[in-house]
Amino acid sequence: MLRQRGLVPRAPERSFATPDHYVPTDSRDLATMADPEKRAMAEALQSDARSAGITLFPLGDVRQGIVHVVAPEQGLSRPGMLIVCGDSHTSTHGALGALAFGIGATEVAHVLATQSIWQRRPRTLRVNVEGTLPPAVSAKDIILAVIARIGAAGAVGHVIEYAGSAIRSLSMEGRLTVCNMSIEAGARAGLIAPDDTTFSYLAGRPHVPRGAEWDKAMAGWRSLATDPDAAFDRDVTLDAGSLAPMVTWGTSPEDALPITGRVPDPASAGDTARRDAMRRALDYMGLTPGTALTDVAVDRVFIGSCTNGRIEDLRAAAAVVSGRKVDPRVKAWVVPGSGLVKREAEAAGLDRIFLEAGFEWRHPGCSMCLGTNGDQVAPGQRCASTSNRNFVGRQGPGARTHLMSPAMAAAAALRGHLSDVRELLR
Repeated sequence: MLRQRGLVPRAPERSFATPDHYVPTDSRDLATMADPEKRAMAEALQSDARSAGITLFPLGDVRQGIVHVVAPEQGLSRPGMLIVCGDSHTSTHGALGALAFGIGATEVAHVLATQSIWQRRPRTLRVNVEGTLPPAVSAKDIILAVIARIGAAGAVGHVIEYAGSAIRSLSMEGRLTVCNMSIEAGARAGLIAPDDTTFSYLAGRPHVPRGAEWDKAMAGWRSLATDPDAAFDRDVTLDAGSLAPMVTWGTSPEDALPITGRVPDPASAGDTARRDAMRRALDYMGLTPGTALTDVAVDRVFIGSCTNGRIEDLRAAAAVVSGRKVDPRVKAWVVPGSGLVKREAEAAGLDRIFLEAGFEWRHPGCSMCLGTNGDQVAPGQRCASTSNRNFVGRQGPGARTHLMSPAMAAAAALRGHLSDVRELLR
């Protein structure tokens, strides 16, 4: 678009690029990509970024990976920034106190050319999660519970601020998971006020200011937290202590229940539209109302994505898997979110734990989250996935997706069906 208009990026030093959606995860060789159009897209990213002077983390660079994993770990995402990217899960970066959201291709070209963007001012929604999380309940369970509570369109037109003692107690990686799925509740963005957890995470990262510039940045970052008396357009509160490991049963992230639940009956829905949606979802998912969620068998397990492909996620899954074997009927993959995550996991021996259990250990990329790179679930197969979307065909035509945390996905791989990870952790 810029070439057609005779333009160049206005501030290339404020942009960076990494291939993620279309790259293979079984190798680092673009020549192995079967789709020539997607191979051309990945190659064009490299040539265009280099010609424009945009920082690029290409295949073969240990820093390459999923954009929403790479940017925080490189210190490219920082408090107070406005961050945009041509991907809806850009809300992830709000975990660092940034205002971050996805934009379309035309807007990407506009931002590259002008370093500016027009936006309507959104409404505000504060989601308070108070209390202490029970054992084996994670950030993924928090956000699935939030979406189940307010609905997939519950935050349309809003930016969510996540607050409360349970949110403050999350690690930065947990916060990234929560903010990542803000878009699944319909929000424009989601963010968490920067605090000492944020600053400790950022300290020393490659693109973060150092020395006196760090001190100056910190002074500004500390001023960004929401005022105690700030008013929001809406407030929602959840009790962290009442949460349990969650799993989705339908074709929307709002179709989520505790693992101890049963497939719901559409007849219980309060209106005709919801009843019809539930019937369509159950028909696609091949589920019968009243079935215990723990009786639902799985064919595939995917641990990865910009939601749950960080080192903390892999550690949580490895803790469940260690010393055990994947059910022989299940094909299970682990796909690190970046080359640095992969390297750290291998240094800690996590790859050996997964491989000895029967998982496949892959290279970084979006992989089976969206299935545009050949990593797909076969039609009719059921996948326990740590990704963020379970829409019809999301992981491949006819694929059936159940969203859950890394620990829960690991439990499903071991037992061959949706399982309560708490039983294994006992």
